[in-house]
Amino acid sequence: MAKTVLGVDIGHDNLKLALVKGGVVKKAAVVQMPQNLFRDNHVVSSETMGELIRSAMRDNGMRSRAAALALPNETVFMRSVKMPVMTTDQLDINLPFEFGDYISDELTNYVFDYEVISIGGEPQERDGEDGQEDPEGETMELMAAAAPKSLIDTSREVMHRASLKLVKAAPAVCAFQSLIREASKNGAAADREYCIIDMGYSSIRMHMFKGDRHIVTRALETGMRNIDGILAEVYSVDPHTAHNYLLSNFENCQNKEQCLSAFGNMAVELMRAMNFYRFSNPDSKLEDVWICGGGACIGPLKRAITETLDMNIHPAAELIPGGASVDMDYSVLQAVGIALS
Repeated sequence: MAKTVLGVDIGHDNLKLALVKGGVVKKAAVVQMPQNLFRDNHVVSSETMGELIRSAMRDNGMRSRAAALALPNETVFMRSVKMPVMTTDQLDINLPFEFGDYISDELTNYVFDYEVISIGGEPQERDGEDGQEDPEGETMELMAAAAPKSLIDTSREVMHRASLKLVKAAPAVCAFQSLIREASKNGAAADREYCIIDMGYSSIRMHMFKGDRHIVTRALETGMRNIDGILAEVYSVDPHTAHNYLLSNFENCQNKEQCLSAFGNMAVELMRAMNFYRFSNPDSKLEDVWICGGGACIGPLKRAITETLDMNIHPAAELIPGGASVDMDYSVLQAVGIALS
């Protein structure tokens, strides 16, 4: 029997759900989040969040026991790691120390996981008096991740409240990686380059891939909340009201001079990040960009990015298997990807 998994992506504005069975997207749903239920990238009430997921499943005819959760980018540390080939038990001991320079908190407060990218490579220098290379010392390349235990515990509690079992929790990179792998299965070139721009509430992130290999993620410390601040000042309202104005394009506010200027600045910052990527990867022939996240619905921002980057801009739904057969849009990309992973 084909495995059924509910992909869950909890965001500032919306809860996104994707029901995937046997690698095929059966249903997707987007539900507005209550104010302050998700704050600073953390669920405030597990009980309320669980009830919201359960209600959304019921209202959209979704049935599943297993859930996969897309974790907020800002809460997870990820890095590419090269280590001597080890057993699983050895990795469990040694992997946390690879994050020692990144995590200021106690490492025991985090859970660690990894995916093996490749095994093989240059022999490692042997620790010994002669300093000779050890021909048996192959290396392994990993994509490693570290997440706070408190985040994983809360995630399990949320899913339990929704009558679901959490079977996977991983950051956006893993969700996008799964979608790229599905695209390769469906005929995309194995070495095709991808740039996925996630225009979120607190930041904008550019995820670069060559095939399904994650190359780098560039984060811009700006997001839709910066636009909220601009509109809050223009209309003399609180940021929450300003955010609703932005999403509904109240009085055509998205085209106000202040917003257009901010959108242009965001696009220029993306262009600079793209130029730096190309400088650092001179063999890159990257031409295609997929846009997702809350900012993807803002027309003037998309136009600014399209005009400034001068690249092929694709709708995010292009990366979703079966996207033409169900109601798909930019916002469910991570929910689908995490369910496929």
